[in-house]
Amino acid sequence: MNKKVAIYARVSTEDQHLENQIKQLENLALSYNNKIVRIYKEKVSGGSTTRPEFHRMLFDARMKHFDIVYVWSLDRFSREGIRNTLSYLERLRKYNVGLKSLQESWLDTTEDGMGELLIAVLSWVAKQERKCISERTKAGLRYAKNVGKRGPDKKPRKKIGYLKRWDK
Repeated sequence: MNKKVAIYARVSTEDQHLENQIKQLENLALSYNNKIVRIYKEKVSGGSTTRPEFHRMLFDARMKHFDIVYVWSLDRFSREGIRNTLSYLERLRKYNVGLKSLQESWLDTTEDGMGELLIAVLSWVAKQERKCISERTKAGLRYAKNVGKRGPDKKPRKKIGYLKRWDK
């Protein structure tokens, strides 16, 4: 096969690690006898439109630096919803660059067919998952505030009851 491959790896927070994604994506590329020409690494939300490495990858795709982008999964590629994700995939297709996912073996845009329909569905699912994570976080923060907690490293606030005062 001997195609030129780029790897795009992303995690959402600073305390998460990219190494597991990268190692397995390197193994995938090598299993197809492909040459890895660039690895793009980011620690930023997939729902953010401000992802410098992601946009550098799209620019390099336009410049024909590689033939395929390997990603861990579609939600590592983008969580911006159906419209934006499909727009990115269309741009890659226009540049004659495919996208291949390690976790979703069916996701290979170098081939036509059911993949396009499934990409649309999974893009929507990824966006919904991001909304759920956000709602769970907000609910947890509301709960913590209601029980008087101020944060993970801070002591709870003193609560003042109707007639008595206590410390928690």
